[in-house]
Amino acid sequence: MHTIGIVSLGCAKNLVDSEMILGMFKDGDYRFTDDPAAADVLIVNTCGFIADAKKEAVETILEMAQYPGKLVVVGCFVERDLSELQKSIPEVDLWVPLRDYPTLHQKIEKLLGTTDVAPLNPLKRVLSTPSYSAYLRLSEGCNNFCAFCAIPFIRGRFVSRPFAEILEEAKLLRQKGIKEIALVSQDTTRYGFDFVGQKPNIIDLLKEIDTLGFYSIRLLYLYPDELPDELINFVKESKSVAPYFDVPIQCGSDNVLRGMNRHGTRADILSLFHRIKEKLPQAILRTTLIAGFPGETESDHKETLDLMEEIRFDHLGCFPYSREEGTAAYRLPNQIPEATKKRRHDEIMAAQRKISHERNKLLVGTSMEGLVTGYDPIKKLYTLRSYWNAPDDIDGTIYFSSVDSLKNGDVVTVKITSCFIYDLMGEKA
Repeated sequence: MHTIGIVSLGCAKNLVDSEMILGMFKDGDYRFTDDPAAADVLIVNTCGFIADAKKEAVETILEMAQYPGKLVVVGCFVERDLSELQKSIPEVDLWVPLRDYPTLHQKIEKLLGTTDVAPLNPLKRVLSTPSYSAYLRLSEGCNNFCAFCAIPFIRGRFVSRPFAEILEEAKLLRQKGIKEIALVSQDTTRYGFDFVGQKPNIIDLLKEIDTLGFYSIRLLYLYPDELPDELINFVKESKSVAPYFDVPIQCGSDNVLRGMNRHGTRADILSLFHRIKEKLPQAILRTTLIAGFPGETESDHKETLDLMEEIRFDHLGCFPYSREEGTAAYRLPNQIPEATKKRRHDEIMAAQRKISHERNKLLVGTSMEGLVTGYDPIKKLYTLRSYWNAPDDIDGTIYFSSVDSLKNGDVVTVKITSCFIYDLMGEKA
């Protein structure tokens, strides 16, 4: 019996790929391990989005190469830099870029000398998330071609998964006892745009999934100019779709938005978030920013800070601009010095710390219902996921005390009694 170990790097969409890879190995003929020293085959699923991700991938590959098992490396980084990687890391036994995923099972069979590895199948995933939680991927690729982003060149053009297949997978997840799902894609709101008549679309899909009995459905990666009022209204009326809007805007300056090849303007961004808050005052807003895009001036940077102050996001992440070969922005003039990018990043995060703390203070005294996600025996505190925080460990954490013994996945109500900059503290009601 072969023993398989896997390391999954990068985003939730990559994690779904890793779960599909685990599903290739028939239960009973293979076993899985978290100990790389015990694995006959070690699989590293890489991210190649930005320089830091590539550095992490190389470090992980070299670490896994020290163990005796066969080493297989797959994923976005391999798709992007296969030839260079093959030359620089000869310790790897098998490199598999994304374009070769249809024959991944055959390549692993050849490596192992077996004939019982199944093709990748989204309906045969081995979930690596907690027993009550899972991701559901809606599409592959992206059509936006933002100037800073290599995803369309790595993952290809946007392709929606078949409507019936997604619903079948959602039903399977529900049958397995999954209580919460997060819908993920490179561009979640674009789902169905490539179908005839652009139907069914994301709202049609949500209407069907909303009937399946999930405790929580969360949308991640929403492109701002594709988020119609119809979707906001549906979230407002939905039984289980969380009023949580993860909308990466990248910056708050029209000058930089044009340079980034982003659709829409600063005014459009402000209008969208004001409409969300008007319709759903309790909505949680999350975004991502890039600091130091080529040509960004101090005035542009201030516009972003001003926009943050006006919108007041609950959760915000920021990355210094990473100059990536193959993207349009790589060739742009007026590249920003690293020190300036870091300073602007730090100023954005300093401003957000103040905003997050002030937003959190408003929640003290309120109650939040959600799922128990863990227990710290040293602190003697449980953790909760409500609609306030997503399952990707980017948002803050809700800690709470309870005199009752609780299990992960239990639904409880917590009264918020105090807060920190990013986290909340409470007690079971």
